[in-house]
Amino acid sequence: MTDLPYLVDAHHHLWDLDACRHTWLSERGVVRFFGDPAPIQKNYHVSDLRADFGAIPVKKSVHIQVGVEVDDSVNETAWLQDQADQFGLPTAIIPFCDLTSESVEAELDTHLAHSAVRGVRQIIGRSAEEDRKTGTSALLSDTRFEQGLRALAKKDLSFDLQLTPPLMQASAALFAKVPNLQVALCHGGSLSAFDEPSLAEWTRGLQALADLPNMICKLSGFGMFQHDWTPDSIAPLIHRAIEIFGPERVAFGSNFPVDKLYASYEDTMGTYLSICGAYSPSERDQMFRSVAERFYRI
Repeated sequence: MTDLPYLVDAHHHLWDLDACRHTWLSERGVVRFFGDPAPIQKNYHVSDLRADFGAIPVKKSVHIQVGVEVDDSVNETAWLQDQADQFGLPTAIIPFCDLTSESVEAELDTHLAHSAVRGVRQIIGRSAEEDRKTGTSALLSDTRFEQGLRALAKKDLSFDLQLTPPLMQASAALFAKVPNLQVALCHGGSLSAFDEPSLAEWTRGLQALADLPNMICKLSGFGMFQHDWTPDSIAPLIHRAIEIFGPERVAFGSNFPVDKLYASYEDTMGTYLSICGAYSPSERDQMFRSVAERFYRI
C-alpha cells in the first residue's frame, strides 16, 4: 500500500470507559458535531487500534486527549502511559490541561511525570453550535490563556490547536506573541462548509497560521465534517494545505476511532497516501513520518 518503511499516526484516540470518566462517551442519544457517536461508545484499546491498521504499516502514534472529565485528565495520562509501557503505543501523549488555571505549572508537572507526554491540547473551537455552548473560543482573548501558553513553551511542551476557520486570524495573532512555542494545527483547521466564501476564509486562515514558523498542519478528521467524503472531495483540500504549509510542515493522522464512523483505517490513511502519490518519496516521508517524529520528539 505504500513504499514508505513505516508511518506515524499523528492524531488518534484511545479510551477505557472504566479507567476514566468520558462525558461524551457516556451521554447516550446525544448527536455531536461529528455525528452520532453510538457505534464507538465502547472501549477502544491499543489492540483495537492495531487491528484497525490492517495493511497500513504504522509504527508510532500520537494520542490526543479525548475529553475526559477535567479532574480525570491526569488519570487519562497515567492510563495512556501504562498502555504505552505495556503495548508500545501510543508513542507520544498530548493530554488536556486548563492553561487558564492558577496552578497551571504544577498541573503540567504532574503530566510531565509520565515520560511520553509531549504537549497539551485545550480545544478552542469545535463547531459554531458547540462553541456557543462551551464558550471556549473566548480563550483567544484571555490573558491567562496566553500566560499558560508561555508556561508550555518554558517547559518545552507543544500545543495542539483545534479551532474553526473563523478563529484562525485571531489565533495567528495570539500565537505570534509566543514564537518559541511549537504549535500543531489539528484537523487542518476543521473546515466544515465548502462553499467558495468558506473555502476562501479557510485558505486565508491557513496562510496566516503558516506564516508562523513554529506552526505545523496536521491533516485528519475529514469524516467529521464531510461524512460522505470521497478521494475527489478531499484531495483539493489536502493539496491546498500542503501548498500553503509545504510538505516539511504537514503530518497526517487517522483521527480514529472517531473517523471510523465513516471509513475504515485502510481506506482513510490509504486515501491520504494515494492522494499524495505524486509528491516525491522524501516529501511523502516527511508528511507521513518525519514531521510528526520531529515535532513530537518520538
